[in-house]
Amino acid sequence: MLIAIVEDDPIQAEMLALTLHSGGHESRSFATSLAFFEALKSTRFDLLLLDWNLPDYSGGMIIKWVRENIGWQVPIMVATAIDDEANVVAALKAGADDYLVKPIKAMELLARIEVVLRRFRSVAPEILHLGEYEIDLSQRVIRQAGREIELTQKEFDLALYLFQHPEKLFSRMNLLEKIWGLQVEIDTRTVDTHISRLRRKLLLDGSGGWQLSSVYGYGYRLERIALAEPAKA
Repeated sequence: MLIAIVEDDPIQAEMLALTLHSGGHESRSFATSLAFFEALKSTRFDLLLLDWNLPDYSGGMIIKWVRENIGWQVPIMVATAIDDEANVVAALKAGADDYLVKPIKAMELLARIEVVLRRFRSVAPEILHLGEYEIDLSQRVIRQAGREIELTQKEFDLALYLFQHPEKLFSRMNLLEKIWGLQVEIDTRTVDTHISRLRRKLLLDGSGGWQLSSVYGYGYRLERIALAEPAKA
């Protein structure tokens, strides 16, 4: 299992990594939120272990971004020195699954990880059926007519968001902010590139019942297309 550690204190990060390793888990450590966001472009983590106070964004902001852009299939645990009921409530309401107060006890951390993961494994996979398209939220996979389509993480996120909001017109900036979140250095041409790839990979030209249309000078809309019935003999 691969766990992301978002912790700006190198000593604390190393201790957490050693504890996770002793429990049979792999980990990667990030000192800033932005470094963590960058890693999410190419890496899928099984669990996130976050400090609450970081030099760029707070733990609450990270949780909100993860829940809005990746979803609820990844468990999040907060590990912080803040032992305050209001902060615990804020973290849980933001979308955290557990809250631990430093100093972290190694055996307790490993036990809590197992409890959280057991809870997540007991939840049945959620699958969306949209005509000949099937979106498996737990596996982050899209199939068309039973064929699995190879997508990057952001391509999947963008496709899922569009399928969840059919017929709605989105501006390029709206999609950029929703899918790429806080990474404001990315320009709108990135959206155009990903839209083009989705059209090609998912055959969103109307032939499969869905068409990804562009509105000149504004943005994009995913529309359901009524397929013509075969002519009767």
